[in-house]
Amino acid sequence: MDIGFHHLEEKRLLTLSFYIAGAFVVIALGFAILTSSGAILFDAAYSLIAFVMSMLTLKVANLVQRPDDDRFHFGYTAIEPTLNMFKSLIIIATCVYAVASSVQSLLAGGHAADYGIGMVYGVVATVGCFSISFYMRVKGKHLLSDLVKVDSHTWMIDGVLSASILFAFILAYALELTEYRTLSPYVDPVLLIILGSAMLPVPFKILRESLNEVINKAPPEAISAVIEKKFKKTLADVPYEHVEVRISKRGRDVYLLVHIIVDDAFSIATISDLDEIRLKCEAEMREWDPAIIMDILFIKDPELAE
Repeated sequence: MDIGFHHLEEKRLLTLSFYIAGAFVVIALGFAILTSSGAILFDAAYSLIAFVMSMLTLKVANLVQRPDDDRFHFGYTAIEPTLNMFKSLIIIATCVYAVASSVQSLLAGGHAADYGIGMVYGVVATVGCFSISFYMRVKGKHLLSDLVKVDSHTWMIDGVLSASILFAFILAYALELTEYRTLSPYVDPVLLIILGSAMLPVPFKILRESLNEVINKAPPEAISAVIEKKFKKTLADVPYEHVEVRISKRGRDVYLLVHIIVDDAFSIATISDLDEIRLKCEAEMREWDPAIIMDILFIKDPELAE
């Protein structure tokens, strides 16, 4: 089972993400101590999660390149959505905790921070996160890797988080220069509540998509219809009554189980003739999408396809 796609490029991008995530953890923790800001501490916690997940992602990126073996008869690609699901659950838990702790801080009268230094962090973190997210998205565009895709989304979320911190600190700094300075301690916890709540839809979306792959749910009908239509074009020289295509996506692999219900005009001389049809269909499908893996069965009784 061939499952390797641009392995070296994928590993290079994920390794880069790993080292940058480690650097951001140190930077964010340092600024969190200097500013006494819960929002920056939350950003540091998010960066720490990204760093730990990057280590796991690198390991999984190596695993999914392996072919099937005696322990994993269908290869290791199912580990990929499992990791993404775990990643999304950690992010959801972090967001919920941040919102809950911020509500407590708000009820206790808010929390003051050094907004001047915080603005410096906001600029550095925003530019850094958006830059690495954009770089990974552009460089990983041709890769069939959900790992790179989710990592790019993770950096984008961190960039939005940092940009929001920068905006809020500018607002708080401005408030301290006016008669509304008593409101500035509320900026940090209110910001955390807004950020934690606003970020939740993204990991929930990743969780839903990854769970669908883990449980082998079929892709959306629109996608399945395109794949089935493309496959039927490969059968131009094969007389058949009906084609039943079952589809599942596991990480970077799209698996097709195809039952071809042949008609009375279908005849073969040897099993090798069937193999030639299979090889031709698979070659054309993989030329269209290299992620496709297929098993093709020829049958006469339609009940065998149910």
